[in-house]
Amino acid sequence: MMRGNLKKWMALMLSTTMLAACMTGCGSEEKEAASKNEPAKEEAAVENTEVAEEASGYQTTYGSKQFDDVTIKVELWDRSNAPEGSTITDNKWVDYVNQEMGKVGIKVEFVPVPRSDEMSKMQTMVASQTAPDITITYSYATAEDYFKQGGIWNLAPFIDGEDQAKNIKEYIGKDVLNIARTPDNELYGIVARRATTAACNMYLRKDWLDKLGLKKPVTQEEFVDVLRAFKTQDPNGNGQADEIPTGGRAEARWMDYLFSMYGIAMWEGFPQWDIYDGELTYAAVTPNMRDALEFISGLYQEGLLDAETLMNDKAGWDGKVNSDQVGVFFQWAEQSYMYATNIYNATGTKADWSILPVISADGYEGFYTKKPTMGAQYGVKNMDDAERIEAAMKVLDAYGNKELRDTLDLGPEGMTSSRGEDGTLKKLPDDKTTQENMVVKPSDCMANVDSVIHLLELTGTEEDKWAVDKAIQNVKDVQQYGRLIAGDGIPSSIYDGYDDIENRTLYVEYASKIIAGEWPIEKFDEFVEKWYASGGEEVTNAARDWYAAKNK
Repeated sequence: MMRGNLKKWMALMLSTTMLAACMTGCGSEEKEAASKNEPAKEEAAVENTEVAEEASGYQTTYGSKQFDDVTIKVELWDRSNAPEGSTITDNKWVDYVNQEMGKVGIKVEFVPVPRSDEMSKMQTMVASQTAPDITITYSYATAEDYFKQGGIWNLAPFIDGEDQAKNIKEYIGKDVLNIARTPDNELYGIVARRATTAACNMYLRKDWLDKLGLKKPVTQEEFVDVLRAFKTQDPNGNGQADEIPTGGRAEARWMDYLFSMYGIAMWEGFPQWDIYDGELTYAAVTPNMRDALEFISGLYQEGLLDAETLMNDKAGWDGKVNSDQVGVFFQWAEQSYMYATNIYNATGTKADWSILPVISADGYEGFYTKKPTMGAQYGVKNMDDAERIEAAMKVLDAYGNKELRDTLDLGPEGMTSSRGEDGTLKKLPDDKTTQENMVVKPSDCMANVDSVIHLLELTGTEEDKWAVDKAIQNVKDVQQYGRLIAGDGIPSSIYDGYDDIENRTLYVEYASKIIAGEWPIEKFDEFVEKWYASGGEEVTNAARDWYAAKNK
């Protein structure tokens, strides 16, 4: 046995509704070994100072070992969206997860934590030693800090062996797995992989183009002409001047394609770190950003950008898209079928949301930002039972198992899924009167392109096959336009002591007011000066140090 020495810990992310729900805790050890976050040296344990070439004795590939009623406590973010008549910890989805995990002798116990107060709540639980075995965070820095303090486990002995965790290693790939690996080859978590790595997906209403006799724009000038046509020529055919050529959401977010024209690394409205003038630089303070904001402001002044862009929340903006008013918008490729079917259900129109190839502004090389990781990880806290680490890794490996992913993503047979005569599980059409909300859905937070396409194929019905087939094509098409940015995987610790910079406080203020026309573009130069003076210089140095160390 290992002596329990619970310190701070953490684990990593799936998403609020992830099978992270099925991960388990791990063992602390004797004081000397604990300093390395390695298992105590009992019969099956091994030292892990370098990547193992063969199995260490732990069986972590799904199906290689049966457990005897091991209980795993898992944090589940409470977004106040529990199925009607139930709670997020007591419903058919939770029952279904336990049915599947019970097949390998594992029981999952969910611990709800308010999403809006997750950090402080977890700090309290950790201090009182009441925290669950698995928790969720978006912070690389937090994960790494807890690892250094001995709070989470070195998973290398449980995954690096040739016969260990085969499914998850194949699923996420070596490059993603190694993001959470230290220079000593210790592994403090399993990094989540993104479904569609090129995220800046510009959807354009191809059916509107066809109706107006227009072609897909290939230059910025042609793009603006298309927006003008969408605004003035009634492409939705309702006889009203209600079309919104394009737009986004508050804080100048969710219109990445307008920035990508200028070679700006942008992710859902968050400026990223990339190489500019030969050095790693924050995209928000580059000349590229200045020119992009000037262009976007021009669209706003001309009425080609939604007048409420800087006030829209998700529900408000989605409502406009789903009401057949918007011609161009930003969203994930795999989600195009949902917007298309929403428009069809509301208006009877089969919207053709097509991916628009990258457009470059004059003097720039445009690209869609590509990031293969989610910015979060899975981890296991230190406890008193090495077998539970095995159980945790086996459940995580099961998530990489194709058959189990299907059942967890599509849900309970008879409620949200059905099995055809050929034995294939298929998603049933949405019916809020008989179906519960999806509380646990692994694909929301970890997937690859092939798995997303596979899930879409299982999702379509005869009625919406047209929309699902288009979404599959969009997922395939967008990959060719993505470029991996230099700052992918950068730790949030570069912002330590500079919360305003991490929160984009100055950027949001200046970008919003410049776009709205309240401030002239010349104010951008003032923003850059203030950003560097308020800690940007120190943050940039930290970012470049990280990049240099990463590329040694």
